[in-house]
Amino acid sequence: MGDTRNPLGLHDPVLDKLGLEIASGELPDGRVLTLDWIQERFGVSRTVAREAMRVLENMGMVRSRRRVGITVRPIAEWNVFDPKVIWWRLAGPGRNAQLRTLTEMRIAVEPLAAGAAARAATAPQRARVVELAAALRDLGEAAELTEFMERDVEFHDLLLRASGNEMFGALADPVAAVLRGRTQLGLMPHKPVPEALDLHDAVAAAVASGRSEDAENAMRELLAEVRTAMLPRLRRDRPPPRASPRQPPGGLTAPSKRQGRTRVRPPHTRTTTRAVGNPTPRAHHSADGTGVFGPRHGVSPGLNREVHAVTD
Repeated sequence: MGDTRNPLGLHDPVLDKLGLEIASGELPDGRVLTLDWIQERFGVSRTVAREAMRVLENMGMVRSRRRVGITVRPIAEWNVFDPKVIWWRLAGPGRNAQLRTLTEMRIAVEPLAAGAAARAATAPQRARVVELAAALRDLGEAAELTEFMERDVEFHDLLLRASGNEMFGALADPVAAVLRGRTQLGLMPHKPVPEALDLHDAVAAAVASGRSEDAENAMRELLAEVRTAMLPRLRRDRPPPRASPRQPPGGLTAPSKRQGRTRVRPPHTRTTTRAVGNPTPRAHHSADGTGVFGPRHGVSPGLNREVHAVTD
């Protein structure tokens, strides 16, 4: 497993620890915190505790109310595009869900951004994207992952910003956060696969020559490779289904039907109730209520195996 220290320059250990615990669910939605508790736990001043809570509140992760305290908020209210929030989620047990959602976002956005960059990029931007693709090949083949990561961040950042779409450009920081996080957390292969390097070349060449459709298709294929490589990890992250007995709730057995009339009887009960139109009393036993649905296909959840993901 890779280094789990925050690579984003976040120096406040109180903020980092609380952010990780909220993102992981250790401090769940609805949990009430107090400044006194933070001071006592971390041995810090009230000013430091208050500043950590202010930053978390700006991220939407907590809410401070008078006479209530500081309440942890649900994930739907977080600023999920904040690079720090992305890092905390990647560093915790929910990393697979974060990888899945970020990759789906990238698949939706980056092919369109590449196509737009082929139409709107300046001459220096077109030249730079070709230079970056060449550098990525050299660094990838040499297995220089740290430098490769930085050039890859620049490659995708350039295309998002060169698209001429300010909405796409605003996603450059979240994309950079996941690219850096994957390397920092050891989620990259030792050496980028040749197909990924070829696709970076194809994107760059199409953007440089103004071939919008080719740029879009090449980027879509590149991100499809990323998603395919991540599928084993995503399958491991799925929880198994709960057992579902046939016996309905409340201790009652499944309905017993005779001649159009439905009767529900408690388990282990013998009756001599005469059914309509039946001259002879018959004994009935309840269903046994046994049997469950089997688990779905897939590997059990766990993070003990490294991801064999291609570079993007």
